[in-house]
Amino acid sequence: MATATAPIKVDASTDQMISNAAHFLQRSKKDLVDDAVREYIDTHREEIQRNALEALRSLDGSDSSAVKLLAGASDEEIARFGGLTS
Repeated sequence: MATATAPIKVDASTDQMISNAAHFLQRSKKDLVDDAVREYIDTHREEIQRNALEALRSLDGSDSSAVKLLAGASDEEIARFGGLTS
């Protein structure tokens, strides 16, 4: 299976840490970041799943619930910006 690469952006100090660790571990930055992200996700898998399920439970099929979830906005904030029309 062919894999595609996509650039990611990190701040300069994080990039320096990645570069140093890759150098001293004799690995590529790409491989180091790939393994680090996979390990982080494995470690936090339950929290990610719990939050994803909570987000899905908040959806009731309405435009309002979708906007609230995607924008991270409350009913009051939506109303303050003019609300949603049916």
